Amino acid sequence: MMTAVAVGLGLVGALSPLLTLLRLWQIKEWRWDRLLEHLRREGVLMQLFGGTRSLILFCWGSITLILILIGDAGVMALPLGLVLLTLLALTTIAQIALRKQQTPVWTLKAIVLTVFSLLLTMTLIGLLFPLSWHGGVLLGALVPAAGPVIAACAWMVMRPVDFLLKRRVMNRAKSVREHHPTITVIGITGSVGKTTTKELISHVLRPFDAIATPEHVNTEMGVAAWISRVLRDEPADSRKILIVEMGAYRKGEIALLCSIAQPTIGVITYIGHQHLSLFGSRDAIREAKGELFQSLPESGRAFANKDNEGSDALIRLCRCPVITVGTGNDADIVADNIEETGKGICFRSLDTVFDVPLPGTHSVTSALLAIAVAKHLGRSAADIAESLKHFMPLPGTFEIREEGGITVLNDTYNASPDGVRAAIDWAALQPHPEKILLIEGIIELGQFEEDIHLDLALRASKVFHRAFVADPHFLPYFRKGGFDERAQPVPGHPTPIAAGSLLVCLGRLRQSQINRFLKPENRNPETGNR
Repeated sequence: MMTAVAVGLGLVGALSPLLTLLRLWQIKEWRWDRLLEHLRREGVLMQLFGGTRSLILFCWGSITLILILIGDAGVMALPLGLVLLTLLALTTIAQIALRKQQTPVWTLKAIVLTVFSLLLTMTLIGLLFPLSWHGGVLLGALVPAAGPVIAACAWMVMRPVDFLLKRRVMNRAKSVREHHPTITVIGITGSVGKTTTKELISHVLRPFDAIATPEHVNTEMGVAAWISRVLRDEPADSRKILIVEMGAYRKGEIALLCSIAQPTIGVITYIGHQHLSLFGSRDAIREAKGELFQSLPESGRAFANKDNEGSDALIRLCRCPVITVGTGNDADIVADNIEETGKGICFRSLDTVFDVPLPGTHSVTSALLAIAVAKHLGRSAADIAESLKHFMPLPGTFEIREEGGITVLNDTYNASPDGVRAAIDWAALQPHPEKILLIEGIIELGQFEEDIHLDLALRASKVFHRAFVADPHFLPYFRKGGFDERAQPVPGHPTPIAAGSLLVCLGRLRQSQINRFLKPENRNPETGNR
């Protein structure tokens, strides 16, 4: 009876850290490198256990040490262990009841990992409980931490099966792709601007039966599943055009994506500083992204951004012809007479005027890449220009809207140092009497985190009157970088921003966080992450 009670309490007590870990791990795309980098930066204890559990564990450790020192551990350890588990179980129940418990999206992988981890937890409790007073000590000290540890063990046991299943999905996609030799696959990668460039190319190639990967699909598994699905019912001689966004966190991952998609056209947007903690250096990022150009056949075509430092090194990787775009005279396709209008950007190229409803002059190269690809595939400059007039960017990708007299720049689809700089430069040119920055901060920068954020803060402090930092971890950088006390954490109930102001929202912010700064009647009802 006592064992059953201990097992039940232990399962409930270990459930919260387990679910929290699985949620974080899922957000990080089930990658250990990204999860460990997050825990290193934020701290394991508070991220997985929270303040209440950490306090309970600290008290338990202190009491256990005292009991051992006075010699009464054998009498008191087991009851205290059960008391501890009861407190942890009640904490978990309260979190779930108050809807404060993080849980993963219940995919098959998340369900299997959760069930397997709980079974291993039950086994651990059953083994520890009979060990007299040691059982009480171990029960109280280990079970609360068992969720994260056992989840890791469950993953290691499942890893061979997971590997085989992934390999099966990727091999199926390769086979499907090989059975459609006449399709055109356009691969797009880069540190910033991938999604916008993908959407622009998809838009201008719509008359050619082009289809692009959906939002946030840019990993080997997502791309493989997508290719298998969209080509499943296509005839072998199909002339469909597939536009594939390709993301990476390590060298070799773009090469793997290329082995699946087998692109014949490659586009590299820009090499910046995103995910520096995982790549290690900007040179490593360039080498990883350059795998796209290396994979192209001699009959293929590469498109490079000549404005990007290091573009020459990327071009040298190609076996096929390369078309360059840029705002300087050394590119094959050049934009000049660039200006920002009330609706977006306007520039001249190929003896044609292009009006694109994308704010920010940094968007010119993305538009040029789309123009270059479409021209290569047979569209005239005049037709491309007419098509671009009607382009609609994805929500959260440098999106500008008016809400109750407030201009809101929503660039919350993703976050990178170069994207933040572009937003700051754009805001500097705007005429609003008050400019407010709402920013989360940029993760996965490793040893470069402080220097990059201080540089961004220094730039932003000269443009914005106030800054609100959603992640407290980054707040000291903005205060030290020039905002001082003008940088504040996001309050629970801030005073709504006055009409006529500019609110610039950067990073993976929730719509509910943005809504706090708007009057109730002007709030966007969406509440999910971008």
